[in-house]
Amino acid sequence: MTERPRHFPERKAEATAPLPPVRFAYDAHTWKEIAHLLVNLPVALLGFVYVTTVLFTGFWLTVTVIGFPLLAAGLMGARKLGAMERARARKLLGVRIDEPSPLPLKTSNSGFFQQLWMMLKDPVGWRTILYDFIRLPWGILTFTITLTSLFVLWPVLPFIARGLANADRAMVRGLLSPSDELERRIAELESDRGVVVDAAASDLRRIERDLHDGAQARLVNLAMGLGLAKEKLLEDPEYAAAMVSEAHGEVKLALQELRDLARGIHPAVLTDRGLDAALSSVASRCTVPVKVTADLNARPAAAIEGIAYFTVSELLQNVSKHSGARTASVDVWRAEDRLLIQVWDDGRGGARLDGGTGMQGLAERLGAVDGLFVIDSPPGGPTTVTAELPWRDRSFDTGRR
Repeated sequence: MTERPRHFPERKAEATAPLPPVRFAYDAHTWKEIAHLLVNLPVALLGFVYVTTVLFTGFWLTVTVIGFPLLAAGLMGARKLGAMERARARKLLGVRIDEPSPLPLKTSNSGFFQQLWMMLKDPVGWRTILYDFIRLPWGILTFTITLTSLFVLWPVLPFIARGLANADRAMVRGLLSPSDELERRIAELESDRGVVVDAAASDLRRIERDLHDGAQARLVNLAMGLGLAKEKLLEDPEYAAAMVSEAHGEVKLALQELRDLARGIHPAVLTDRGLDAALSSVASRCTVPVKVTADLNARPAAAIEGIAYFTVSELLQNVSKHSGARTASVDVWRAEDRLLIQVWDDGRGGARLDGGTGMQGLAERLGAVDGLFVIDSPPGGPTTVTAELPWRDRSFDTGRR
């Protein structure tokens, strides 16, 4: 199997910074730790007042229509407090931690109540609430010890500051850092579920519209024509024969429309012969010459094949309508447990996710099944669109092993 380069952004793993080395003098790091410990009290007081107000007000008002939205807004505010604390820890304690993933509210197509529920069960917000709730006694303790040591225990203050600052570092890492990749995936899947539901509803509306405006209307006219031909059969056989001939033509057109509609749902060639033959069929209908290369030693799950087919189909439609290309190519191959697709054309370039050519919808659909979608289309071309899907063996569809 030919290996091809992958051009996907790698997810950055959380880096836990090691503790600073032991120091025995009042250097810049020591003074930063002392400043952090002295600021703990006012910051902890602010956080404690905020979270107690949010919890008390939100929970008491849950019996009304504004309680849950108010509590959700409080959790979003807690996220902001957590971001401020992470910034303070980075500046004064040298703690290097990643920011948690934002809630996918702007990219989610779910309704108000689904987004409200997503905010209410946000683990980042609740861990920040817990952090701010327990910080007040700790802030009082660190402020008192540090301030007293400045005047009484000056020779050993660096060691005291070091110990207290290490406890702060552990607290920040434990409660304010991203928990793990599972938390990130939960937020993504919450958004992806809405995308899948909306895409399915849109497809059903399209099928209903095509049936109503196309084959259904044609079949209604056919039935009316055959009824009139039946009435004219005895009194005017020639006229009736002409109407039957016309009805025969309508039947052919209706059958063709139904075949086109079925191809748009799931083409028979994809089911019978697989992705290679189906993509060759799509390429043959493109107005630009397309070379198809498929390096597949097996077939992925039927759902993955369908997504790959319709992704390539829509990309080649864009090539025909918008690219101004002279040639194009489609490459499909398997890399370990992923299905890779690359569509290239030598057109004018300038394709973007927000360009109004359906690219954003394709990216959302692939993202809903843990896929990736990358566009490389500089002005002047060429354009290379790379898609990655999970492979999933065909036994995934039937439960066989």
